[in-house]
Amino acid sequence: MNVVYVDNNATTPVAPEVVAAMEPFLTTDYFNASSMYEPARKVAHAIADARQTTARFFGLSDPGEIEFTSCASESDNAAIFGVVRANPNRRHIVTTAVEHPAVLEVCRELARMDYDVTFLSVDRQGNLDLGEFIRALRPDTLLVTIMHANNETGVVFPIEQLSRLTKETDPAIIFHTDATQSVGKIPIDLRRDFPNVDLLSFSGHKIHAPKGVGALYLKRGVRCRPYLIGGHQESGRRAGTENVPYIVGLAKSLELAAAGFDDENTRVRGMRDRLEREIERRVPYIEVNGRGAPRLPNTLNVSCHCVEGESLLFQMNEYGICASSGSACTSGSLEPSHVLRAMQVPEAAVQGSIRFSFSRYNTEADVDRIVEVFPEMVANVRRLSPYWDQAAGAPRGV
Repeated sequence: MNVVYVDNNATTPVAPEVVAAMEPFLTTDYFNASSMYEPARKVAHAIADARQTTARFFGLSDPGEIEFTSCASESDNAAIFGVVRANPNRRHIVTTAVEHPAVLEVCRELARMDYDVTFLSVDRQGNLDLGEFIRALRPDTLLVTIMHANNETGVVFPIEQLSRLTKETDPAIIFHTDATQSVGKIPIDLRRDFPNVDLLSFSGHKIHAPKGVGALYLKRGVRCRPYLIGGHQESGRRAGTENVPYIVGLAKSLELAAAGFDDENTRVRGMRDRLEREIERRVPYIEVNGRGAPRLPNTLNVSCHCVEGESLLFQMNEYGICASSGSACTSGSLEPSHVLRAMQVPEAAVQGSIRFSFSRYNTEADVDRIVEVFPEMVANVRRLSPYWDQAAGAPRGV
């Protein structure tokens, strides 16, 4: 059975070019970059080159502003806890109700530690209210942490505007964004387009690098205490022997992403849009979540009325189609998506959410296969639903 993989917001296949770049550092060039002998210097140079490549990808002239981590969750934790520990005189944080758990749960933990956390709401399409955002900023606000693009719906937040408004209100407020889903899908030039962003987190496995590597942009001069201590690595900002093969792989994946932005915004977007049109045409009583907002070019989130998303995923699995009902980090939970709850998706549809997320390795044949089988899957699940009127072909009571 051919696998149709459309869950790239959860993780991506590692690019062959990335594997090739990593291979020497898994075999012959295995040395510790901190060692003083000559063979180790090549490894240290590889890390320096990767840092330079990563900085260049984000339009940065100072590679020292890039800190390599194990994943985006670590980067988020390091950014938020590091800022909090380094700036004890302010105790108010602003975030949103639709953040990834790597940010949301950190903010909830800080609330349990008696920090005052404001969770901003979103509208039906997933947009923030700028008025609510501005009103949330206070004299004691320490940190704003808002994702660049939502992992479930693909909705893109106006980070340039939000960070500018933050600094115009109070230059001392620190601005962090989790860009895990947007890096590699839409260009991010931190110097030109996002000059007011102080910290940015992302992960390699969303952009065809391996799992286990990420990075944190930390603007020079921003007060942020180290999250991992015990060694001198990463200029004393993150202890632990560097994961050299994965760091090299991350840098290579960024090079490939930079060369692929046109493809992402034409061919990949075209596949997403065609799938959206065909599903809407063939499946009645369906919600396209986030359609009225700016979205990532690869992401489609639909909610089917009177359907359990897990039932659809089970059926798709039988056909070799790999999709998701939301964030991979919460897919083991039976609770409805906190993102769709915050967006006020109708109760009859919130449990029937399916996320399709494409990458450059997808083809039109993948779309054809989903279009071929998905409508009948929805119909099959609805036949078993007590909330669906089979004779009328509509939810009961409609």
